[in-house]
This record gives sequence, structure tokens and C-alpha cells, in this order.
Amino acid sequence: MAVAKVAGPGAPEEAGALFVAATPIGNLDDVSTRLKAVLERASGVAAEDTRRAGRLLQSLGIRSPLISLHAHNERSRTPELLGRLLSGEDLVLLSDAGTPGISDPGMRLVWEARQSGIRVTPLPGPCAAVAALSVAGFPADRFHFEGFLPSRQAARRSRLKQIKAVPETLVFYEAVHRLTAALQDMREVFGGERKAFLARELTKIHESTHGGTLADLCRKAASGKIVLKGEFTLVLGGDGGPDGDEAALDSILTALLEELPTRQAARLGAKLTGTPRRVAYSRALELQVRE
Repeated sequence: MAVAKVAGPGAPEEAGALFVAATPIGNLDDVSTRLKAVLERASGVAAEDTRRAGRLLQSLGIRSPLISLHAHNERSRTPELLGRLLSGEDLVLLSDAGTPGISDPGMRLVWEARQSGIRVTPLPGPCAAVAALSVAGFPADRFHFEGFLPSRQAARRSRLKQIKAVPETLVFYEAVHRLTAALQDMREVFGGERKAFLARELTKIHESTHGGTLADLCRKAASGKIVLKGEFTLVLGGDGGPDGDEAALDSILTALLEELPTRQAARLGAKLTGTPRRVAYSRALELQVRE
């Protein structure tokens, strides 16, 4: 697969390119035509799990050679992959699902490739954090991505206390066997009234979502209303202080005012944020004057 002028300073002219490729988080129809074309022509695919990557390639009718690259061998495997890139091969980097480097391996190879002058280019696509944010209905103009919390309770609670006052929307990944404990710790640290949204098995057949507060999610998990199977992404409202509330209201009202009359926008904004309707209406008028 030839890519014109891919080499950067310090790399041979014939150096190949490293494609950092996002793959489906569930639904295989989310594979882009560009990703398929690059995979078909690549010299090799560096994958977090070669079995999962192999199933993806097989579903696409592609037989590109697979190379194992995961958290435990990335340091030792990177020099070999750099050598192949410098010799002119084009390689694709895949994680199990979603975008490499986002709570997944790949950062070391990307960094070393860039330091060597190799062209590193993204093939954008699915990301569970962004997918969950898009359907949560929470402010997303700014957000704090936390990824996976520590597995031990003491360390997990300590980390939660460190980010308790973050005003932006928070996004977490959580393993199924730790979900209930993590929700309980969040309720303990953040308070049961913190707004929360839980997405399970996004884009898959058994996709489900649950909204409300942390107290609501803890009750649903305890009662079995949340099926404890699959993969979870959790979105929490930011710190409930006055500044955080105002920023959230402004973000939502600004979007609503582009499509709705002032009163309707204020009424819906008040409902979404829990702000008194008269306060939301007054703020909507202020935002319109500012424009």
C-alpha cells in the first residue's frame, strides 16, 4: 500500500505509515469503508487481541497478517514494529474495540513511531465514551474522561474524592464484576443525588441505558433491573456547585435556542437541569441578548 510522502524528518524516504484505527464497539456495520480499504492493503495488523481482530478481519473477508500487541508486550514488541515501518511497510494498530490508546494499548508505539519520523494517521470511528456522551443528554462541550477506576475499594474511593469537585461531566468505564461496588462508592463520595447515566452494551443487540441519579442506579443494580453482563460506560454530572449548574444550563439553553422559541427552550432546559423555570427563562433571555 503506497502512501505518497509519508516519511517525516529523520525517517527514510521509503518508510511506511502507521494507521491508528477505531473498530466497532459492537455492531460490525460500524466499520467504515476507509478502514476496510486500509486493512485490505496493509502489510500487517498490530492487534491487542489477535483472536478478536481475526474475527473482525474474517467478517470483512480480509487476510492481513496479525501481530500481537497488548499491554504486557508493547515495550518489547515496539522495536520490531518500528523496524517494519521504517523498512517501508504500512501497519494498522487495532485495540479490542473502539479507539486505540483510549484506555487501551498503543500509546508507546504511536509515540515511538512519531519520534522516528514515521507518519501516524488516525482512522476515526467508534469510541464508547463519546457514544455514551452523545445519548446521555449531559453537557459535553467539556468533559472529564476518567476511564477505569482502581479495582481496590480504598484506592477507588481515594480517586473519587480527588475528582469529586470537577465541574465538567465525568465519563467512566467499568468492568461488570465491579460495577455495583463502584456505583455504591460513587454514591458514598458524590452523594446519591448526583445525576447519572449508565450505558450497557452500546451498539449491540442487548444495548440498554439507565438514567436518573446515583441512588437510582444503585437501587436498579441491587434489584436486578440492570443486567450485570457485558460492558458499561457511566456518565455523571459534574460538581453540583453554582458554577457547574450555571454552565450546564447555559450549554443546554444555547443548543435549544437554536431550534426553539425562548419559552419552549427555557421550559425544556429547566426540566433537563432541574433549574426553576423562571430562572431558566431569565437566563435564556440573557443568552439571546448576548448574541
